[in-house]
Amino acid sequence: MSGCRIANHYREKDLAMNQREFEAELRREGYQIFYGGLKAGEVNPEHAHDWDAHVMVIGGEITLTRAGKPETFRAGDSCSVSAGEMHAEHVGPQGVAYVAGRRATAR
Repeated sequence: MSGCRIANHYREKDLAMNQREFEAELRREGYQIFYGGLKAGEVNPEHAHDWDAHVMVIGGEITLTRAGKPETFRAGDSCSVSAGEMHAEHVGPQGVAYVAGRRATAR
């Protein structure tokens, strides 16, 4: 199951505070934290991962398409993608920077 939270436009100070809270939540829930980004216009066709992911956009934007439904995430927005969940990614014109948590699933 996946969940998404789209924030209202945060001020920069609020975003930083929420990023700290987001990272603390990831640690509490057993996620390993990564920082990354993708280039403007990059497209990753439909795929799935072997891990649960929880991502917070910290700059730019990305559109995830799941079950044929696109949803765009901007700075301050967060989203969860469950292991095995099919999705595609399309990065916005400014690229995207993010904080991501990965957590192995029980097999």
